[in-house]
Amino acid sequence: MCFFFLQLSDIFVSFDETPQGAASLAQVHKAVLHDGRTVAVKVQHPKVQRQSSQDIVVMEVLVRAVHWLFPDFAFMWLLEEAKKNMPLELDFLNEGRNAEKVAAMLAHHRFLKVPQIHWDLSTKRILTMEFTEGGQVNDLDYMKKNGIDVNEISQNLGQMYSEMIFVQGFVHCDPHPGNVLVRKCPRSNRSQIILLDHGLYQVLDPSFRVDYSRLWLCLIRGDMPGVERFSRRLGAGDLFPLFACVLTARSWTSVNAGISCVPVTDTEDVEIRTNAALYLPQISDLLNRIPRQMLLLLKTNDLLRGIETTLKTRAASSSFIHMSICCIRAVARWTFGSVRVKGERLGL
Repeated sequence: MCFFFLQLSDIFVSFDETPQGAASLAQVHKAVLHDGRTVAVKVQHPKVQRQSSQDIVVMEVLVRAVHWLFPDFAFMWLLEEAKKNMPLELDFLNEGRNAEKVAAMLAHHRFLKVPQIHWDLSTKRILTMEFTEGGQVNDLDYMKKNGIDVNEISQNLGQMYSEMIFVQGFVHCDPHPGNVLVRKCPRSNRSQIILLDHGLYQVLDPSFRVDYSRLWLCLIRGDMPGVERFSRRLGAGDLFPLFACVLTARSWTSVNAGISCVPVTDTEDVEIRTNAALYLPQISDLLNRIPRQMLLLLKTNDLLRGIETTLKTRAASSSFIHMSICCIRAVARWTFGSVRVKGERLGL
């Protein structure tokens, strides 16, 4: 739709000029259409396209300078990811397509709400969608006040992300609390998760996804030969112990015991933070080794762990059960598909 010759009053009955939320790329306004529907209008900041290109250039200079001064620190992976993802995040039509795809993909999860897109009122720099309200997923007071079960939310969030990562290979990679809202559904009065901001997704290669599923199955049950095997297959090489610890945010002792068998303690968290500072060069080396599709998964895992920590549901048995089920589904489908292909080649 062309907006150049239209006034706001031609499209909206009301438009709240005070943003509901603002970030580095855009801000969101609440508005009401002439047919009475309330919408959220995401508007890209005017100079962000040009500024982002300049930021990439500055980042490249800094990354190369750091690597020249400190050869052990190689952050080219950061630059490559920024170059790849920034144009996608700035294309709001791409964000709308991602939203519709994940809504259809996870439609069987009744607890998930993805706002509908108004395509006739959207462009590459303006995204108009259904307006939805809720509290942030880390707002414990809001959940208590509205009778929302924290454990149910944590379980559903883990189930949803396990399916995205291990089964579907299409992953929303920005689940910070501002993008994950919770509420009681106005119609059913059931707890709902509202997933917002669909600009950053990672598509996983099927073979990578299956190896990643096999690795997590080994990590959950403490199968150390399997942890080494699949960590190496995912590019970690001889840094596989570090990779397992980075991936799980658990100590090497807990990884050896099986992360589902050992509760997370404050002492272990302190150990992880201390070791992270000590092993920065090795972590930098590791991040340069592993497949690029792993990088956004590490970010996603970290954000989800932060939510679980706030909700006090980290390392809950139910999360490992759902994760294991999705991992087994992924491996079984892959195995069945491979057997079928071999059978067809043999004329069976």
